[in-house]
Amino acid sequence: MPELGKYAFAVLGSYAAAILLIAGVIALSFWQRARVKRALAEVESRQGKSDG
Repeated sequence: MPELGKYAFAVLGSYAAAILLIAGVIALSFWQRARVKRALAEVESRQGKSDG
């Protein structure tokens, strides 16, 4: 790891913030995918359709 000197806190904090934001976007995507999948299954069940 390179020597960051007096900027170590700012650099490492920025990396940590970026990682947290990316993880949040991924988590939000999975949550939204599950919600849309449930809604689609509900609509399809009301129409009398099944998988396949």
